[in-house]
Amino acid sequence: MLMAIALAVTALAFTAKADTSTNAPVKPDKLTTCPVSGEKLGEMGKPCVFVYQGQEVKLCCPGCKKDFDKDPAKYIKKIQDAAAAKK
Repeated sequence: MLMAIALAVTALAFTAKADTSTNAPVKPDKLTTCPVSGEKLGEMGKPCVFVYQGQEVKLCCPGCKKDFDKDPAKYIKKIQDAAAAKK
C-alpha cells in the first residue's frame, strides 16, 4: 500500500502544467514512444508528462526522468525532430 502511494505521489510530481508566467504556448510532444527508453507510451502506466523550456515532454516512467535530466538537449532534439518530420 505504501509503495502504491509513493508511486502515485511520484507520478503526480512529474505531471506539470505549462508555465503561465510567460503566456507562451507549449509545443506539444508528438512522439508515441519515450524519447529516453524507446518504450511505447502507456505500456508502463500513465506517462510522466511535464514541460521543459516550453516543450511538452512525455516519458514512459519516472525512472526515465533521471536520464532526461542528465542530457535534456539530447531528448528535446528527438521530440522536436519528430514534430518537424510530421509537418
